[in-house]
Formats: sequence, C-alpha cells, structure tokens
Amino acid sequence: MVLGEYLPFWNKLTEKQRMLLKEKAREARFEKGMLVHGGVDGCSGLLLVTAGQLRVFMLSDEGRELTLYRLLERDICLFSGPCMVKNIQFDVTVEAEQDSVVSVIPPEVYKTLMEQSAVVSNFTNELMASRFSDVMWLMDQVLNKKMDGRLAAFLLEEGRLNGSKELSITHEQIAHHLGTAREVVTRLLRLFQADHLVKITRGSVELLDERGLELLAADSLR
Repeated sequence: MVLGEYLPFWNKLTEKQRMLLKEKAREARFEKGMLVHGGVDGCSGLLLVTAGQLRVFMLSDEGRELTLYRLLERDICLFSGPCMVKNIQFDVTVEAEQDSVVSVIPPEVYKTLMEQSAVVSNFTNELMASRFSDVMWLMDQVLNKKMDGRLAAFLLEEGRLNGSKELSITHEQIAHHLGTAREVVTRLLRLFQADHLVKITRGSVELLDERGLELLAADSLR
C-alpha cells in the first residue's frame, strides 16, 4: 500500500505521522455489488480508492435510493467517517460498482492528523466543501429539473464512465441512481427510443444520438 502516491498532503506530514498512517491504514478489497460502508458501520473512517469505482448514495426510509456521486481511482470519501468532522451528520451508503481496492484510514487516526496538521485540516475542509457543493447541485437537479433531462445526462455520464455507447444497466438500476420509480424510467426510455435517441433491450441501453441527448440534458450536465 503506497499511500504517498494517493494522499496529496503526504509530503507535508512528519515522519512520525507517515509511520502512523502506514501502521494503521488497511487495504480492503470489494467485489462488484458489495457494501463498502453503511448500515451499522456509522463511522468507517476515510476511504481512499486505489482501484475500481464506488457509488455513494442515500437511502430513504421507504428504500428509495439516490446516487450522490461516484468515487474513481484516487478519489477520497469523507462522508464514510462523519465522526471525524465536527457537526457533520451525513448518513450515506457506499457500494462497489466495480471490483475495487480501498485503503481505509481509521477515524481516530485521521482525527489525530487533522488536529496535528493544518495542511490535513485545510485539505479536509476543502474536500468537504467540494462534496457538499456536489450534493447541493444534485438537490437542485432533483427539485427543479425535469426528469427527462436528468435521465439523458445520466446516460451520457454512464457512457463516458464506461467508455461505451452500449450500457449494461437495468431500468431498476437507473431508477436507483436518479431517485425515482422504475416505471418512470421505463416510460421515458421508450420515449427516447421513439425519438431515435436510444435503443433499449433487456438489461441494456444503447446510445444512438449523443448530440440529441446532450441537447435534452443541457440543464443537467456538469
């Protein structure tokens, strides 16, 4: 586990602080679909993705999901360790979207680093502000934007993440990402297909007209 390649503040730490991280951080491997954080694990600590892709989402009391953001290689998740940051109570679930390798820094270790190092504290505040900005943008999308535009934007994002115009994804999975019902997704995809924007088959969606999807998703693209 080469933490120095992934933590931007590594070179600003003392030798003692680096040794603390090397001794306490652990590597965890997750197969696609496995739970990384959530449920009874209220404060897992800081998650550093060294390979793969994770999905961070909220889960309502009724069981409806809403994807907040994805974590790719070199990304860091702070919301998995709310006990590390004062006055932050943010209940999220993290799952592996691909086979993934994650370095886990225990919450008490990261709290110690924040207390000892202004560089780590500033990095944490900046990352937290960035994540909250992502979440606020998403809330604006959910509250104020039309679902057809959000769906078009999601399909384009999936295509870019996977490097393919053919997406292996079900209507139910799309609904989980967007925080809506499967029936809504199915109805909109059929409309998209009628307009020759996509081709839908069982368990997959093929993007036929990316430019058309971009026009539809104009208010929901980042």
